Amino acid sequence: MRKKNGKWKLLRRILCTAALGALGFTMIVPFLWMISASMKRPIDVMELPIRWIPEYFYPDNYMKVWNIGGKAVRNYNFGLAYVNSLKIAVINMTCSVLTSAAAGYAFAKIKFRGRNVIFLLYLATMMIPTQITLIPKFAIFTQLGLSGTHWTLILPGLITITGTFLMRQYFTQIPDELRESAHVDGAGEFHIWARIMLPVAKPCMASLAMVVFLWNWNNYLDALVFLSDWRLYTIPVALTSFIDENTTDYSLIMAASTSALLPVFLVFLAGQKFFVKGLVAGAVKG
Repeated sequence: MRKKNGKWKLLRRILCTAALGALGFTMIVPFLWMISASMKRPIDVMELPIRWIPEYFYPDNYMKVWNIGGKAVRNYNFGLAYVNSLKIAVINMTCSVLTSAAAGYAFAKIKFRGRNVIFLLYLATMMIPTQITLIPKFAIFTQLGLSGTHWTLILPGLITITGTFLMRQYFTQIPDELRESAHVDGAGEFHIWARIMLPVAKPCMASLAMVVFLWNWNNYLDALVFLSDWRLYTIPVALTSFIDENTTDYSLIMAASTSALLPVFLVFLAGQKFFVKGLVAGAVKG
């Protein structure tokens, strides 16, 4: 009986693995087609049956997207868009991780009057749709003279509520004895936070950094509302302008989409080992 049960368990495990593998492959197929189409001539993109590996590679599509050796085109520039997106994403990623770590540590370890109430009110703001805040933010930035600049995308992203929540949940799992022993040795709160707590919280910080980078890299709505100069466009807005100009040229559209996806893929590839570990560890204990 035990051998039969063991065989059935092994068979179920194999079937589940095969089913999950097939499901995962169906999710990867569109990306594979996008990469394949980006290396074809426009006339070959819709060829049936699909030729997944072209007999030749047509890099001219990427040269046209990146405007290499061609005439400059107004309303989009992938080089400038990449620089703009990287600048905004890196600044917001760095600052939001640090502010989230500081706020999360304060809410988790430092006892002060009204701590839980303030934290609940802080979390309550997550229920406000971001679309509702667009008009107030636009009015504030206009009054400050920041409208039409990258500050409209940087300033709101310096603090993230979700990041504070994740870091707070992570810090609650760290034993208080570690902090108390540091106090006994004469360490201050900043020293404890910077020298003891942050190294322990590296997995959660790494996963948060990856998520924040992806949020800012894919931020389309704010860039569309606040940026009017094409020289300040980020990748999502530049990609939309490019698609509008090349509606029927799917090979160029796929090349542009592949170019826009590359940083996302690299960031996820670099931080995938921290992603699940950090998010799960930050959401287990409340």
